[in-house]
Amino acid sequence: MRVTLFSLLLCISILIVGCNSKTFENSDGSDKGNPVAKEILSENKDADIFATINVVYRKAESVSWVEDLELSLGDEYFEITKQSTNPKEFESGTASKLPIGTKVYSPVEKHGRILIAVVDGEQIRYLGLVEG
Repeated sequence: MRVTLFSLLLCISILIVGCNSKTFENSDGSDKGNPVAKEILSENKDADIFATINVVYRKAESVSWVEDLELSLGDEYFEITKQSTNPKEFESGTASKLPIGTKVYSPVEKHGRILIAVVDGEQIRYLGLVEG
């Protein structure tokens, strides 16, 4: 009887652990998956990036296919609320180079994770960095 009960509890425990939907985190506390500001800024302190809730965007000046697209401004997506190059301070709305108050827009045409920042009337394209 005890062996049967122990076996049943063991099977239930394995099932619960195996079906757990929680994602595991890296040692720095970030989820495995999309690049985070810490990774990008550690590789390049001068990186021109900003963060949204789930994605970090990098200036797409060296990505020819993004620059070659015909894009028009769509709806305002959000506004830069903080400027920092300290990865520990990065959160949604933080940018490394864009000034506070910069408006960021979604393009009308959908071509992946592209957003457009407008600074002094100039449109600057950013590409979302995603894994997979």
